[in-house]
Amino acid sequence: QVQLVESGGGLVQAGASLRLSCAFSAASTRPFSNYAMGWFRQAPGQEREFVAAINWRGDVTEYAASVKGRFTISRDNPKNTVYLQMNSLNAEDTAAYYCGAGAWLTVDTWTQLSRYDYWGQGTQVTVSS
Repeated sequence: QVQLVESGGGLVQAGASLRLSCAFSAASTRPFSNYAMGWFRQAPGQEREFVAAINWRGDVTEYAASVKGRFTISRDNPKNTVYLQMNSLNAEDTAAYYCGAGAWLTVDTWTQLSRYDYWGQGTQVTVSS
């Protein structure tokens, strides 16, 4: 069983930065480096939407148009952690942020919610304008 635990959320002013972390642990024999990882977010009353994804090796990434150039996804496989560096935050970035893991994700599928195998509990990001 895989567990994902997000941290790093908080209340910030517009223009500020935050770095989210997602710690991976698994009782199975499949290691963190077997999984592509993604970040999604969900604002109140809205559907969960794709933010960013990264492949197992960390050399291929993809971003939603709304965050491209402001957010950076990265991973540290020895530390079993994926990060989301968020710069130039604005009120539209306010949401609960979730990390997901998928053993069979590809660049063609990792924007799709249903393709992920595991999810964390989320961390709240609130940006005041």
